Amino acid sequence: MTESIDVSVVIPTHSERRWASLCRTIASAQAQTVTPAEVIVVVDHNPELFERVKGEFPDVTVLENESVRGASGNRNTGAFHARSELIAFLDDDTVAHPTWLGRLAAPFADPAVVGAGGLIMPAWERRRPSWLPDELLWTVGVSYAGMPTSVAEIRNVWSASMMIRRSAFEKVGGFRVGFGKLGDQNRPEDTELCLRISAETGGHWMYVPDSVIEHDVPLDRSTFRFFLRRCYAEGRGKVQMAGLLPRDQKLGAEQDYLRRTLPRAVAHNIKAATLGRGGFHALRAATVIAAVAAAGFGGGVETLAALSESETATR
Repeated sequence: MTESIDVSVVIPTHSERRWASLCRTIASAQAQTVTPAEVIVVVDHNPELFERVKGEFPDVTVLENESVRGASGNRNTGAFHARSELIAFLDDDTVAHPTWLGRLAAPFADPAVVGAGGLIMPAWERRRPSWLPDELLWTVGVSYAGMPTSVAEIRNVWSASMMIRRSAFEKVGGFRVGFGKLGDQNRPEDTELCLRISAETGGHWMYVPDSVIEHDVPLDRSTFRFFLRRCYAEGRGKVQMAGLLPRDQKLGAEQDYLRRTLPRAVAHNIKAATLGRGGFHALRAATVIAAVAAAGFGGGVETLAALSESETATR
């Protein structure tokens, strides 16, 4: 007899182009070693896709996004509809390993834990670019070097693999609508949610690296052009997020990443290149420098835009 667990799994989706990957995601959620109380698929303002999911998956709860278009409103619709005390999120281009759900739920035995996230591994469509260092794998939406290698408290997790207490989610009103992924726009709505929940509840988040999912990385996300756009967007997004936080809540994790993790990555790859361990190490060192430059440029653009809006508003 399969053990069940009181967790609702929410899977947001928006495009028929991801139909094959959505089917894999749903199948992996249903094939967990502990059975979730329900699987909820939320379709983002796409009536044709909504009808298709309903027809193909009669044993899944299928909803239409009741909020504004975008990932934040889509996830909120599913979470506020969920019946369970624990709510888990999966992106529609991921595959959860069979033990993902049970292991992600384990830290919640501690009432101080408000949320948890797991290890996200890349599923490359072809192969990993040789110029992409481990420290910058976050640019394709997966775990990166510098994250904990065992269960540990962490500042924030990612919504591609996230579990949260329903009470904490509802207390803060869920993901911030209008701040998040929509089309080519990419903003750190999951990080912002984690910070807001910790501030409001006093609880903390846990990282569970033995709770594993695989995240699709298509060819168009394996290019250097995409990489630079992603770093630029991250720079803009982090400046926007900082503007939403209380003044006494600093982005310490980002500062530590810039001051320690990335310089170590440059030094390690330059040393490896000089020792003749492969020409790609020099490329990886250069990639880190390009990433910092692109993110810094994005941050500068967003800062100037915010100042311009502020000046206009005061006139």
